[in-house]
Amino acid sequence: MSTQTSIYSDTLQLAISLMEKPSITPGDAGCIPLIIERLNQVGFQSELLRFGEVDNLWAKYQTQGPLLVFLGHTDVVPPGEHTHWVSPPFEPTIRDGYLYGRGAVDMKGNIAAMIVAVERFVTAYPSFQGSIAFLLTSDEEGPAINGTQKVVEELVRRNEQITWCIVGEPSSLNHVGDIIRNGRRGSLSADLIIHGVQGHVAYPHLAKNPIHLFTPFLNELVNTTWDNGNEFFPPTQLQVVHIEAGTGTYNVIPEKLIAKFNFRYSPEVTVELLQQRVIEMLSRHQLDFEIHWQYSAAPFLTTPNQLLKQVTASIFEVTQTTPELSTGGGTSDGRFIAPLGAEVIELGLCNRTIHQTNECVAVADLAKLTAIYGIILEKLFL
Repeated sequence: MSTQTSIYSDTLQLAISLMEKPSITPGDAGCIPLIIERLNQVGFQSELLRFGEVDNLWAKYQTQGPLLVFLGHTDVVPPGEHTHWVSPPFEPTIRDGYLYGRGAVDMKGNIAAMIVAVERFVTAYPSFQGSIAFLLTSDEEGPAINGTQKVVEELVRRNEQITWCIVGEPSSLNHVGDIIRNGRRGSLSADLIIHGVQGHVAYPHLAKNPIHLFTPFLNELVNTTWDNGNEFFPPTQLQVVHIEAGTGTYNVIPEKLIAKFNFRYSPEVTVELLQQRVIEMLSRHQLDFEIHWQYSAAPFLTTPNQLLKQVTASIFEVTQTTPELSTGGGTSDGRFIAPLGAEVIELGLCNRTIHQTNECVAVADLAKLTAIYGIILEKLFL
């Protein structure tokens, strides 16, 4: 059996084994025990760290630095209506060169590629200078409270020093390795209540309509330029995601309006500055308001350095293309690792079908990603 065929088979079979387990957040459904069994066979020391109802894995090979961490999650989003799938979402099926099933791309296919690449590397080079770890959680698609964040807190208590981190999120767009995410924007959300005075629509002078009062503020909010971004980040963006008011009748002026909005922000602004500007705007429009903030992620950036250099070279070696660097998209668990001083990048499969019905991955891409991860290991440690 050729090496390429062997990678194809090993990664595919492991991906299928993981995808068969219905690990809907926060359930792991047995994925981590399966992974522990495999990693221990090649010399890893594995710990199951459970916080609340969330299972997390910290598995490490060797103890000397530098340390490369593969970061990922075993949980998946619900599949939705099974009747909309061409095959059952937790019965992985290969059709026309694609592997179908929930988690194929986000992110059990990526985990399988990581594990097979690492198994091959440590078997071939058992005494390389450095160490490798896996940090896997079953709480990435959910609140992300008892997952990677809690594990990182434990690693800090142990004074664990992480040099590099590869997040296996599906970063690619059209072909494997065409995009590396070397940072992410921050995320700040707001729950806003505008208070008015309820009344009869025929007597508006006796009431105070919060919808009418809110409209000028909303217009300014969505048309404000918060910053201009920088060479690595696009400008800060705001999206209003929910507005609710009224009793459902035609003859009652509502007493309050509820709105929700979210900032995806660049490092050119801070959470405090965004909050201050919004509150100043609300006050300027003389609104009677309550606002509650939810801060979920700080922006982070890995500038071109050793990790990016070797990842870029590895991708080129396999695909003959040079990846684009991007800080777009949502948030990832890389936001918990970056504050430790580690170089963090995201590299994974194509993301076109993530969270969709009939999620799927090209089978050939599983082998391609495994090969890229394997070359990265060689370039970093040999």
